[in-house]
Amino acid sequence: MSAAPGTDRVLVDRYGRVARDLRVSLTDKCNLRCTYCMPAEGLPWLAGPDLLTDEEIVRLVRVAVERLGVTEVRFTGGEPLIRPGLVGIVTEVAALRPRPRVSLTTNGIGLDRLAPALRTAGLDRVNVSLDTLDPDRFTRLTRRPRLDSVLAGLAGAAAAGLSPVKINSVLMRGVNEDEAPGLLRFAVDHDYQLRIIEQMPLDAQHGWDRDTMVTAEEILASLRTVFDLSPDPTERGAAPAETWLVDGGPARVGVIASVTRPFCGDCDRTRLTADGQVRACLFATEESDLRAALRTGADDDELVRRWRTAMWGKRAGHGIDDPTFLQPTRPMSAIGG
Repeated sequence: MSAAPGTDRVLVDRYGRVARDLRVSLTDKCNLRCTYCMPAEGLPWLAGPDLLTDEEIVRLVRVAVERLGVTEVRFTGGEPLIRPGLVGIVTEVAALRPRPRVSLTTNGIGLDRLAPALRTAGLDRVNVSLDTLDPDRFTRLTRRPRLDSVLAGLAGAAAAGLSPVKINSVLMRGVNEDEAPGLLRFAVDHDYQLRIIEQMPLDAQHGWDRDTMVTAEEILASLRTVFDLSPDPTERGAAPAETWLVDGGPARVGVIASVTRPFCGDCDRTRLTADGQVRACLFATEESDLRAALRTGADDDELVRRWRTAMWGKRAGHGIDDPTFLQPTRPMSAIGG
């Protein structure tokens, strides 16, 4: 592998993209069973010894921040709130210098209880997954009657100052495709920021079908039946969401068109799975094992070398439209959203 001059302290790929956003999966386990993510009975979970320890996670994040130019760290799962050492991990990562922005993607269950401690630890903001405001539909979608817990988590995050509080929603045809306007009204009324995401082929059951996916154009058309949307003048940069001003602003809504309008050319992410594998993309077919390197005595220079090598091999795009596309063998809960 060779890299361009001046890239000694960044994660660059062969297409010149620089990864500054690190997504860290803290666990593959989750306390919901969303139909588009996993079967009702759950999945074969990673064994305890296969998971990175708290200390190993912090060390790898430190290497990414201090040696590889990462400026943003987002903790994901599975469900990261069920990781016992979460607050301590956030505390140590927020203390790194230069300090990265630290965020969390969660289903919101238990967030009302943990939000104050996470804010004190240094967490900057949260994304909460919420696909419906209807209690019965929520139970059918997640196989758990916990909508009230998620709504309490959103309120608790806002009260703790973890703002902007963002809501991530996935619309599915014949399931909740009618809820876009209602979700946006809820978000605007509570000063949350809504992001609606095209469903991607990341389900454990491999049941995704592009022909039945609710597209970005359909999402926007649905929102426009109730709201006036105008292009957001703010520079998008590497953000995955195309954002729109709602009724002239200041409220905004984002649509993440991962399938129909892929933004791979601007991707700035690198991913670390709960068992210590570097993934250059959610849809990568290869992983690079940093856990084994850690546990056999690798120094930071070796970790840096392996991480750079993994990212240098990143593909130009996710390949969903390629006829030879292969869905990841590991479900979303195992590799982080």
